[in-house]
Amino acid sequence: MGLPSLDSFSPSARHKVWRGDELGMADAQVIATGHAPLDAQLPGGGWPVGAMTELLQSAPEAHSWQLLLPALAHAVRGGTGPVALIGAPHEPFGPSLAAHGLPIESLLWIRSEAAAARLWACEQALRCADVAAVLAWLPQARMGDLRRLQLAAAQHESLLFVLRPAASASSTSPARLRLQVALCEEDKSRLDVHILKRRGPPLASPIQLPACGERMAALLAASQLRRKLLRQQQGVPQAIGTATVVRIDLHQGKRHALDRVALAAA
Repeated sequence: MGLPSLDSFSPSARHKVWRGDELGMADAQVIATGHAPLDAQLPGGGWPVGAMTELLQSAPEAHSWQLLLPALAHAVRGGTGPVALIGAPHEPFGPSLAAHGLPIESLLWIRSEAAAARLWACEQALRCADVAAVLAWLPQARMGDLRRLQLAAAQHESLLFVLRPAASASSTSPARLRLQVALCEEDKSRLDVHILKRRGPPLASPIQLPACGERMAALLAASQLRRKLLRQQQGVPQAIGTATVVRIDLHQGKRHALDRVALAAA
């Protein structure tokens, strides 16, 4: 016996039927990502609440903050509680986060090198109604571990992001949403966001987003202009077609989550 056709459903029920060639509707609450091109490609138009979102990247500190900051700042402004950072590779840099709307006092940084301890802390944070969102760096997580976190997020309607290495892209995952993020090879000022898994058809090409926020981009542009004016005043000839490395180290001797190395054309 074959499956019923879409026309066999009543008009009131037809809008609830999801077709595999269409972008699915969210079956729960979502929070806008703050990136309009990305929202347009996600079911419901944002990050799913009560489900696990998996972010894959080549380095644990690479681009997660730029991608997640708008939604985290929105969640904190809602007054639901702090953002739990579990196993973050570097100390969050408070002034930069605050400039993007995420005050340092709204962060709960939980440090542990042991995989089992990170998983335990993640489950406890998901069960806490006073936590606005959970970000967990779990490079060694197994399928069973991820299923437990997915279940905990669903039971407590939590906003959960699990960050794993890019090499994990070839393995299966229970995550509702799965993204891989990397710098665009042709334009280092842009991020390529590949949607590996969503409720909807495959996305043939990546979504491109700015690699740094507007505030950081303005700071880099101002720094570049100051260097250019200084060279002009000193009579130093301008190099054509070269790039200048701009590094902002606001805290010497210690790496922070929002330190940036940017390439800007001279």
